[in-house]
Amino acid sequence: MRRQLVDILRHKGIQDERVLQAIGRLPRHWFLDPAFSDWAYRNLPFAIGCGQTISHPHTVAFQTELLRVSPRDKILEIGTGSGYQSAVLQMMGGRVWTIERHHALHLESRALLEDLGFGQIRCRHGDGYLGWPTEGPFDKILVTAGADHVPARLVDQLKWGGRMVIPVGDDTSQEMIVIDKDRYGAVRKSRHGAFAFVPFLSGTDSQSR
Repeated sequence: MRRQLVDILRHKGIQDERVLQAIGRLPRHWFLDPAFSDWAYRNLPFAIGCGQTISHPHTVAFQTELLRVSPRDKILEIGTGSGYQSAVLQMMGGRVWTIERHHALHLESRALLEDLGFGQIRCRHGDGYLGWPTEGPFDKILVTAGADHVPARLVDQLKWGGRMVIPVGDDTSQEMIVIDKDRYGAVRKSRHGAFAFVPFLSGTDSQSR
């Protein structure tokens, strides 16, 4: 089933073989409720609790391909969710720091990643809009929720020569934006199509209650 999923992703335009190999090796059903196991390798999102979803495999692959992960890259992920995207990034050789605003999801994904052998991923419960300044700067930053603007604090935590991938728009539709910071610190943006993500909210779930 994982091979079939890789074939689907390749047919949909994913060309980075390292991305396809990581997704082909990583059992997606590990990150889903057992009730969805038979559907885990279809190109569908699924609810994971707290009003969040695990993204379409194509969305995961598309964002990862845009990120251009190199071995030993220091990567900040905003929106841990199930932990699936974090695991894909580590399997590609990235060193991953990941932030989740929902405390229950943070605890679940951190425990799962440790159980599955991804204990090197650094997990934090916090406000993604603030990033992780004490651990920056980062080679790459990946945002897995739809923002209404590009957070300046995240751009500040991007290394010169680094890249950020972030969906930007309203609550129903966003455009995938790539932000490249050159070796002099100048920022360039490019656009890569329409997507739909859960909203990127500031604060944490405990602060918003």
